[in-house]
Amino acid sequence: MLHRLRSVLLLFALALAALPARAFETTATAAWVYDMTTGTVLMDKNADQPLPPASMSKLMTINMLFEALRDGRVTMDTRFAVSSNATAMGGSTMFLQETDRPTVSDLIHGMIVNSGNDACVVVAEGLAGTEAAFSAQMTERARALGMTNSTFINSSGWPAPGHRMSMRDLGILAQHLIEDFPEYYPIFAETEFNFMDRAPANARNRNPLLELGVGADGLKTGHTQEAGYGLVGSAKQGDRRIIFAITGLPSDKVRAEESERIVAWAFRQFSEKTVARAAVRVAEAEVHLGAADSVGLVPAEDVRLLVPALVQGSVTAEVVYNGPLLAPVTAGSPVAELVIHVPDLPDRSFPLVAEGDVGTAGFAKRLTTAARALFVQYVGAPAS
Repeated sequence: MLHRLRSVLLLFALALAALPARAFETTATAAWVYDMTTGTVLMDKNADQPLPPASMSKLMTINMLFEALRDGRVTMDTRFAVSSNATAMGGSTMFLQETDRPTVSDLIHGMIVNSGNDACVVVAEGLAGTEAAFSAQMTERARALGMTNSTFINSSGWPAPGHRMSMRDLGILAQHLIEDFPEYYPIFAETEFNFMDRAPANARNRNPLLELGVGADGLKTGHTQEAGYGLVGSAKQGDRRIIFAITGLPSDKVRAEESERIVAWAFRQFSEKTVARAAVRVAEAEVHLGAADSVGLVPAEDVRLLVPALVQGSVTAEVVYNGPLLAPVTAGSPVAELVIHVPDLPDRSFPLVAEGDVGTAGFAKRLTTAARALFVQYVGAPAS
């Protein structure tokens, strides 16, 4: 039977505010904002809708190259050939020529800082032989990473029917890049790269947040007429890091303003709280046929939660478990969940473990329990 117990835990004092916490109202067509530190989705606006991602999809090409580095298939000094397909690319480029042999390091900087469409084609052909084959590999790898609304037709984000990503998928990809490639991620914060001194007008990183002192350190802008202006960004302040993905904005100026507003809102309107301590009992669960009738439930680790600065109503919690638990119960075994309800945010669940061991009851207690169960079944009331 599923048990739901209002937790006896007093989470923490939250004065009732005169106004409720307000969701951020973005003008973006779609948006996703995520607090990496606590795993909290702060905003979801059409976040699972597959949309043209423009150059933001270059993050997947960059990821494929990072994975090739990790696997030892290439090094930062490996040189790639430049085809006529690459040099024919329009839009933003790093101005490669067919006689060039750029290194992996050059190409990473060219894709991140210059948003080079030519660099993407060079990487695609260098890793998979053809851009079409590479695009299929991108799509397959995206699925493996949990990006279910992404389909790649090319390596650069050049407008193409069916080339789509959702904002949540872009956020998932950003988190993967940050967590799995800490040795390469700092490149996303670099503000200038000019390959062979050929592109002074395209040498600056287009990320509008990097030099604003708000903790921004990545990731990638995007723009086409079809997609509008977008940005996948991340910023770290103190112990917290946020990721966001937005698209469909009308200009680079609006993109810059909206991105800065999102970062300010995410850090200033939410604070992280410890709402339950590891090994401190928050509730008890009934134990069937045990040497004890119940066992304490405790978090295995401190429970940290993101809470809006202004909330209307209190933060509440309940303990959920399938019970009664059947003896024996082992200390530290996960047996329940602490579900916390915060106004204006999705519910969060945290595992609870048994506080101690509960052995199997002796023969006499088991016999008494069985007799009581039979009495209830046939008489309809518990034996006294």
